[in-house]
Amino acid sequence: MRPKPPNPTTTDDLFRNRLSNIIDQRHEVLRLAGLIDWARFDGEYGALYAEQGRPGLPTRLMVGLHLLKHVKALSDEQVCAQWVENPYFQAFCGETYFQHELPLDRSSMSRWRGRIGPDKLEAVLAATIAAALKGGAMAAKHIERVIVDTTVETKAVAHPTDSHLLYRGIEWLNRLAKRGGIELRQSFLRLGKHAQREVGRLIYTGGHKQAMRHLRKLKTFLGRLHRDVGRKLQDRPLLREPATEIMERIARLLAQKSDDKRKLYALHAPEVECIGKGKARTRWEFGVKVSFAVTNARTPGGQFVLGARALPGSPYDGHTLKAQLDQVERLTGHRIDRAYVDLGYRGHDAKAGHTQIYISRQRDLPSPTIKRELRRRSAIEPVIGHLKSDGLLERNRLAGDHGDAINAILAAAGHNLRLLLAWLRRLLCALILLALLRPAADPAAA
Repeated sequence: MRPKPPNPTTTDDLFRNRLSNIIDQRHEVLRLAGLIDWARFDGEYGALYAEQGRPGLPTRLMVGLHLLKHVKALSDEQVCAQWVENPYFQAFCGETYFQHELPLDRSSMSRWRGRIGPDKLEAVLAATIAAALKGGAMAAKHIERVIVDTTVETKAVAHPTDSHLLYRGIEWLNRLAKRGGIELRQSFLRLGKHAQREVGRLIYTGGHKQAMRHLRKLKTFLGRLHRDVGRKLQDRPLLREPATEIMERIARLLAQKSDDKRKLYALHAPEVECIGKGKARTRWEFGVKVSFAVTNARTPGGQFVLGARALPGSPYDGHTLKAQLDQVERLTGHRIDRAYVDLGYRGHDAKAGHTQIYISRQRDLPSPTIKRELRRRSAIEPVIGHLKSDGLLERNRLAGDHGDAINAILAAAGHNLRLLLAWLRRLLCALILLALLRPAADPAAA
């Protein structure tokens, strides 16, 4: 059932004070809440609820919790715990009185994200862009020229060594057998752990051959266990269907080779991809490629993110440019005149569009202005760095392909709100400074 809109009370509760009476109305969180069009989310997400049943949680509460989570780089549990303690968080989410208990369970945030999906969550990013325009932190002319680049959104998985994956498969099959009451011929837990330890001890020393021998033993243990469980599942039809996904992933792990293009790097996250970045400290990153578009000029509030997309399958950068520019125009409602990209976008798919594309090291530029703006192409790199260090882009903990797309969009929205909060703090400091200097500048007051 659709969430019920909050009922504004006409009289104060005799035993409780309103939040507006106990918090500072000049605080940047409250001023930011006034810039966001909260009614927009009710119109966007109302149709996703059933017409009958229990009323859903308030849309402003759910959107506000997700925005606070990505602004402060918190987990679901942490943002729920801080919401109960922080009156400014509660006021940001639309509460009238201070609440001593959270009106939802932490898992409600996961279910709400799954219901909304990444496509509808783009409205949250669009609302942050509209708030920046409304608050004066960015002008409409800044949207006409953008920078586009890609990076890797790393997944919260352990480093995928062969010995680790094979032993994890042994643990998964033992857990499946214990849950289904299957009696195994041999668990291989003790032998597998010893083999994994020996591989880690010998692989980077002079005992490489011995390490590979233990690795082959691990694969033999997992294969024998997989065949044993598969045979005994034939007599248990009720357990066979739930175990199909686990058995298929183990079979894929046993069949993959070192030169395969699409390898399994995590049993619980088969969507993880290995992406080579060419960095000295990390040659490979495990996750999904994501694309971002930011303003070319440094606006009064900073460089805002105008678009964010997850790119499963690790496509060529040039084949993703048109879709990224279309998303920016869809979210902002403004036409993009120029886009600046790096050499990875050579042979892009946006040649037939109305946007002029300029690539790094391009010669014969038509004007000094374009030459100056092209030199600012690398300004997107610190923005990506802030998305990873200050936000939740560095280690995504949401499951599946949908989780990758949702985390990228919300991380971009959190970055925009952090810039807006800093912009509102600077405005408040400027107003206080003007108020202090005005009496000294007025001779009549002296």
